[in-house]
Amino acid sequence: MNGTLKQKLVELLEPVVLAEGMELVDVSVSGGGRTTLRVTIDQERGIGVDDCARVSRAVSLILDVEDPFPGRYALEVSSPGLNRPLVKPEHFRRAVDRDVKLKLNRPLEGRRLNYRGRLTGFMDDPPRIVLEMESESVTIPLDCIGKANVEYPVEEALAGRRRR
Repeated sequence: MNGTLKQKLVELLEPVVLAEGMELVDVSVSGGGRTTLRVTIDQERGIGVDDCARVSRAVSLILDVEDPFPGRYALEVSSPGLNRPLVKPEHFRRAVDRDVKLKLNRPLEGRRLNYRGRLTGFMDDPPRIVLEMESESVTIPLDCIGKANVEYPVEEALAGRRRR
């Protein structure tokens, strides 16, 4: 999805999601045979099916009026899940001391595009993160990051299931 369409969708949908008491985490459009608009939402207590349905209804109303792209589309509203995406600076701030997986949109100093490690710091002006890996520490500007996700440890998930 081009940056202009994404920005337009964020500007259109963020106030709607905020009015429902939630955060707009991300917006993406994918296509092929049928266009799909994915809206990812979150809130401190987590997201349930009722939350997704409520936001879906509110988003549908604004999309019907504004019609941001031509043709038919499917709307999907969901939670970020365990391996939540890191999109905004505040997402990276909240993920400090968590394991993350990054894919850069361009090589950093001629090096690789994919990184995995512990996010140990976030700095403003310009926004950048510090990533600790087994053998090194690297500082990465946010504008170099194409995709980032928290890596939820499988052991934590399994331990949580056993406690129930």
